Amino acid sequence: MKIVLDHVGKGAALPETSAAFETGRATLARAETEQRPTVLGLIASGRMRPDTGSVTIDGATDYSAMRRRIALIDAPDVSEPAADVTVSGIVAEELMFAGRPSHPVAVGRTLRELGASEWSRAAIGTVPPTVRIRLLAELALLRKGVDALVIVSPDRHGGDPVEWWRFARELAGRDKAVLVVAGDASAAAIAAASLVSRMDETGPGETGPDGTRPDTFDEDPGRDDTDDLPDQIVETA
Repeated sequence: MKIVLDHVGKGAALPETSAAFETGRATLARAETEQRPTVLGLIASGRMRPDTGSVTIDGATDYSAMRRRIALIDAPDVSEPAADVTVSGIVAEELMFAGRPSHPVAVGRTLRELGASEWSRAAIGTVPPTVRIRLLAELALLRKGVDALVIVSPDRHGGDPVEWWRFARELAGRDKAVLVVAGDASAAAIAAASLVSRMDETGPGETGPDGTRPDTFDEDPGRDDTDDLPDQIVETA
């Protein structure tokens, strides 16, 4: 499956933006300000139609198929759970949506399978960021037909963006299409971590598979390099 957003825009809420995500890959799309990440997430999951541009799934315009197959995860004011709802309450609700038993025994079993039993009575607003994202994503994947995820603004919860990005790549490795919408700071942190990883793989002074040197000296380490980042970071699982 491949979803392509080609120069989509939504009035003042979202300037023209292009992005694409597909099965087996994790993609990070940069979006700043309060509204833009949610608007981009809604469009990327087929829940909002853009004013300009086009959105396709496997080359066709089919918003119904997008809504069936793509889960919108933790989008502010849209699909985020209320901060005071307990983790067990969220699990019970998601099991019900997935057409599965949602009684306490089933909830407890699901929490154990997801490694989140210790948080069962905690309010979701108090759960560590990566635990929160993992829980909401895994629960969404229990729904029949869902094989893609759009995760919105996980960086607003704090924590290390490299952790939830690692989880996004794990999901992609399970033949899921994953789009994460986050801000410049998170994109910079993930890009830096990827650079360090490539340096570790090639060693100082060596070249990578593409013939480039990942340990190039930064002549101005105090410069803000976020404008030089790509609009998307795409990694194969």
